[in-house]
Amino acid sequence: MSDEGTPIVWLRDRDTKQPLLVLDDSDTVGVALRALTPGEVINGVEVLQRIPKGHKMALTGLDAGQSVTKYAQSIGVASRHIGAGEHVHTDNLKFVDTQYESVSQFNEKTVSVKSTDTFNGYHRKDGSVGTRNFIAVISSVNCSATAAHSIANSFDDSALKPYPNIDGVAAFTHGTGCGLADSGEGFDNLQRVFAGLATHPNVGGVLFVGLGCEVSQVQSVLSVNRLQEGPLLRTLNIQSTGGHRKTVAAGVSVVEDMLDEVNCCVRKSAPASHLSLALQCGGSDAWSGITANPALGYAADLLIRQGGTAVLAETPEIYGAEHLLQRRAVSVDVSEAVAERVQWWRDYVQRNNGTLDNNPSPGNKLGGLTTILEKSLGAVAKGGTTPLVCVARYADKVRDKGLVFMDSPGYDPASVTGQIATGCNLVAFTTGRGSTFGSKPAPCLKIATNTDMYTQLREDMDINAGTIVSDSESISDVGERIYKRLLDVASGDLTFSEQHGLGDNEFVPWQIGATM
Repeated sequence: MSDEGTPIVWLRDRDTKQPLLVLDDSDTVGVALRALTPGEVINGVEVLQRIPKGHKMALTGLDAGQSVTKYAQSIGVASRHIGAGEHVHTDNLKFVDTQYESVSQFNEKTVSVKSTDTFNGYHRKDGSVGTRNFIAVISSVNCSATAAHSIANSFDDSALKPYPNIDGVAAFTHGTGCGLADSGEGFDNLQRVFAGLATHPNVGGVLFVGLGCEVSQVQSVLSVNRLQEGPLLRTLNIQSTGGHRKTVAAGVSVVEDMLDEVNCCVRKSAPASHLSLALQCGGSDAWSGITANPALGYAADLLIRQGGTAVLAETPEIYGAEHLLQRRAVSVDVSEAVAERVQWWRDYVQRNNGTLDNNPSPGNKLGGLTTILEKSLGAVAKGGTTPLVCVARYADKVRDKGLVFMDSPGYDPASVTGQIATGCNLVAFTTGRGSTFGSKPAPCLKIATNTDMYTQLREDMDINAGTIVSDSESISDVGERIYKRLLDVASGDLTFSEQHGLGDNEFVPWQIGATM
């Protein structure tokens, strides 16, 4: 455990060549590094049942109601007596909700910042630096989504060949924008997403396309966010332009007018402090919290020490581990903001007849995760060890440097959409089961948690963190590799998701409230 209470170096002095991995001396379960068969004696304990690779075995007898610990933290309680050597999973381990008080005492926590690392990026007039150079065609409402796609699809690789500094013309469409209240959380989320995308450092030109009668009016977005129309920020709506065909033609003409100026922006050296990294995980397994997530946390620490920003998200997937973030908050207010967001989610799912412990997903459970507590303890490791400097609303523009937490759902597309809207110009996405997610306009680096899946999905995974277990590689070595690869991607190297053309359908603003 680190001084801040964050389990980031669980594998220190742990032998990954043994069949059972015990992450902390106080743990009551170990993780099988291979399938275990009944009758084997491991760590002095006879295996009583077949234990699949990645799943948990009890190290000692546990009475019903007794806390089960992994990462030196509770991951639930025994639902019945569990014998030493038994498989610990959904039939004998249950979730118990625990509410933590905000930590009220803080030591002075600072990060020594020294910017020496650089990348080659697109320098914008507002002082930000992009890692990509897109023209964004944004639909204000689902009714204008087809028009937006038709405009963007007119600019394929051959059409953009004379413009080598433009990474693409991308349509950002969604399923909302009307049939919702014109105020409140859901409307505000959508407006912040639009504004964040329109001012994103990876976007050189913007065309908003509306229908004309929708709740989410384009002019309202511009007015509220003090955005001025000009050569690189234009608007159209279908009703006043004369219909779908005329709107598409007009939109193509508008984008054509932008091409020369957007292409004039060329990559130049910039300090790594201009990088803002979205930390994301999906399709998690038992290795996520042991390999890829702590390695990504190490990379996030390296970036923050260069003066950069890392944005952790997915509030339902810090649930049960929020106290680890609270201990690292720079102030009581920041600690209480974490607790307030978790409580908001308790209330939110309750009024929608759900519970926060409906996670892990079926795929997560097949991979060895049993409770949301276990999943969350692994998920927070993506945030590294540096102090938590602020808690942001969904899609709120982040101006702080350091580790930031952004409130969002655990649903990856909605969460990443919000992180990108905050200004994240890079995405790092860990996966154990094998998510093939990609995003625009920020490139997405995929990090495999285990070597078996990495080998299976070799054309989709950019980094294999499974070597931490399969080859006894250190978390710091893999974290360094992730960090260096992020700098290369920021400078223009393509990720696998970019090579496959992913990202056009992953723009999913978080919808809250009734559809009317």
